[in-house]
Amino acid sequence: MGRTLILDTSRPHESMDAYVAEPSGTPKGGVVVIQEIFGVNAHIRSVADRFAAEGYVAIAPALFDPVEKGVELGYDQEGMHKGVKLISELGLLRPTQDTVKAATYLADQYKVKVGTVGYCWGGTVALLAALRHGLPSSSYYGSRNVPFLTEPAKANVIFHFGERDHSIPPEMVEKHRELKPEMDTWVYPADHGFNCDVRASYDEPSAKLAWERTLAFFARELA
Repeated sequence: MGRTLILDTSRPHESMDAYVAEPSGTPKGGVVVIQEIFGVNAHIRSVADRFAAEGYVAIAPALFDPVEKGVELGYDQEGMHKGVKLISELGLLRPTQDTVKAATYLADQYKVKVGTVGYCWGGTVALLAALRHGLPSSSYYGSRNVPFLTEPAKANVIFHFGERDHSIPPEMVEKHRELKPEMDTWVYPADHGFNCDVRASYDEPSAKLAWERTLAFFARELA
């Protein structure tokens, strides 16, 4: 269903790969799928494909490309270690800017409104895309969100967390409700990474409900 193309990044004379999945008919909106720390791997491409099946044109930019091309990591200790190293090199500002580049590509090429969905590290990038750049976003278990919640929002966000996620304790989740009361914050009986069906922490009922809520959110925000 998808294809890979080359996009400009937020820096002059640099590029990044991006996986694009198109729906069978006219797109009803655009979604930037923001990776976990494991790169644009088979799982992230499958998420883009699922959005395309729902009628959205989806793009997953390879946000690690500025520091290392072609990163696709497994969900094991080795992959975790390398992913953490890469995000420490990259930070959050540049990936957010490159996410906006991908969103602009969709808006220009397909004449659609665009939102983002992000997972883990990408969940915080999604939040920043909404706060600073006006892209409606569905943020899954973003453990780096809290320092940014005091910023005014230029677009709406829906948050998803697992109640058994030790990296995001209840007091951090509550900060989202306290500082962004106008936004939906959902908690599921699951662990970190519950949306990813190739991880041991995958929780099908929670993933299904979060998916339904995300689709309803985009149907409203991107109409």
